[in-house]
Amino acid sequence: MESIHILLVEDNEGDIVLTVEAFEESNINTDISVVRDGKEALEFLSREGIYQEVELPNLILLDINLPILNGIEVLDWIKSDSELKKIPVIMLSTSSRQKDIDQAYAKHANCFVTKPIDMENFLKVILKIEEFWLQLAKLAL
Repeated sequence: MESIHILLVEDNEGDIVLTVEAFEESNINTDISVVRDGKEALEFLSREGIYQEVELPNLILLDINLPILNGIEVLDWIKSDSELKKIPVIMLSTSSRQKDIDQAYAKHANCFVTKPIDMENFLKVILKIEEFWLQLAKLAL
């Protein structure tokens, strides 16, 4: 089975570790790339600088509250690019503000998930994302 490439755009080190560990424990063959701010996400997706040789991801997990460029700005940029807009983007944020949810969907997010603050429920959320997006849904490869 071909590996699913996931781009995690997250600045919280604890959330990065938990997310990577959750996907590593799954039965799905995943390759996770991590970038820690909005500017780095654009460089990765544009294959600029140190990212010239990267493969584009099949799925993007994108936090809203990022340094330099926020997640909504990154999402807007992704969905305005003809090559990138087909990649599903899951907004994964501690925010549950309706304004953030509305903005994300207005910019064509494929899904908005509020991150639980406790580790056990956070891992459950990641497993549900995996179950739906990597097992049930069909991704462009």
